[in-house]
Amino acid sequence: MLIQINTDRNIEGTVEMITHLTEVLKDGLERFDDQLTRLEVHLSDENGSKEGMDDKKCVLEARLKGANPIVVTTIEATVHQSVKTAAEKMQHTLEKMLEKKRVQS
Repeated sequence: MLIQINTDRNIEGTVEMITHLTEVLKDGLERFDDQLTRLEVHLSDENGSKEGMDDKKCVLEARLKGANPIVVTTIEATVHQSVKTAAEKMQHTLEKMLEKKRVQS
């Protein structure tokens, strides 16, 4: 599974941050590794340079083999928490979708 992390101009995408967030996503979604071709992560600071609570947005797009992309969005106080919450939401979404697919087969 390829993981691509993109940041807006208000979030500095350091090598350390990218490495850490990649591990968070791998840990959270590793059970779907053989079904996912790519994860695209879009990180943004909704308030820009202004102070504010819960303004770190994560849009997580999962590309499944042979299916349309699935997208979840979260907004939290920190980038780490936003990515972690998005991974949890994506895990639940993928579980439901794959279970529904199994039942229909």
